[in-house]
Amino acid sequence: MHPDSSQSEAILAALNHSPVIDLTTTGRRTGRHRRIEIFLHNDDGQLFITGMPRADRTRDWIYNIEADPHVVIHLKQSVVLDVPATARVVTEPEERRPFIEAAARRWRRTDVPDMLRHSPLIVLTVESG
Repeated sequence: MHPDSSQSEAILAALNHSPVIDLTTTGRRTGRHRRIEIFLHNDDGQLFITGMPRADRTRDWIYNIEADPHVVIHLKQSVVLDVPATARVVTEPEERRPFIEAAARRWRRTDVPDMLRHSPLIVLTVESG
């Protein structure tokens, strides 16, 4: 059963305005679902997730997405719903820049060069239907 247009509008609004979500990835070694709470960004309709810069390690959820890009976005604020999506890890500096700059503006951070080098970044595509 597909959501009606009012439900679809509510889901779209929630994706665009729910900054705190849960994200489920599949463990690259165990195959078990791994769920984390994380901040969802929306820049001109493009959903993405980034984080604070860490030069000392790559987060496990990035490794999991590299192994299996199918994720679930768990909306839990204005709408409670699980939304299947595909995640893509973005590593190319010029592609990263607009996303990292948008996150830095939102968080009022001034360390954009450090974020460009060391912050994780995934772009999300919501599965239709």
